[in-house]
Amino acid sequence: MAFDAAGEASDEALMVLYANGDRHAALALTRRITPRVLAYAARLLSGDRAEAEDVAQETMLRLWKIAPEWRQGETKVTTWAYRVATNLCIDRQRSRHRKPQMTLEDAPEPTDGAPGAEDRLQDSGRMAALQAALSELPDRQRQAVVLRHLEGMTNPEIAAIMEIGTEAVESLTARGKRALAANLSGRKAALGYEDDGHAG
Repeated sequence: MAFDAAGEASDEALMVLYANGDRHAALALTRRITPRVLAYAARLLSGDRAEAEDVAQETMLRLWKIAPEWRQGETKVTTWAYRVATNLCIDRQRSRHRKPQMTLEDAPEPTDGAPGAEDRLQDSGRMAALQAALSELPDRQRQAVVLRHLEGMTNPEIAAIMEIGTEAVESLTARGKRALAANLSGRKAALGYEDDGHAG
């Protein structure tokens, strides 16, 4: 298969091609899925980039291992990947609660060549405030909110990933969204919004 044609194939078709030995299909699927899984994992893991990279890598390794048995039409590749990433994140959160510790690897990497310092501070302040507010949500609410509002998934897709009914997704999303709004209301300055005199 020509590499440019791989870009037009569905995720499921690429999985089948990879299972049949097409390395271009594997590369195309990796480039398509890994950034999404990485961003999702980082949100679930309170912005811990190193942990999120481990989760993304492990998710893709597991995907390649099951490729030979992949049956088209049973589930979407992205649904499967998000489900695996969710479970890996939950495992890491549980072990983190058992032994909280800070290492040098937890320190953020210095960046260079980015936008101006003020813009960077504003953006990083907003992201930090959002991440802090997200991290205060119960795990299941955080997963539902991130999948729905940050990943843009539908309730049936989220239900498949979280292995629950769509009504449960709607409930988790609604409660999570309310809690997130309450958590963010006290962080208006960090988000760059002035309190224009309303009680909030």
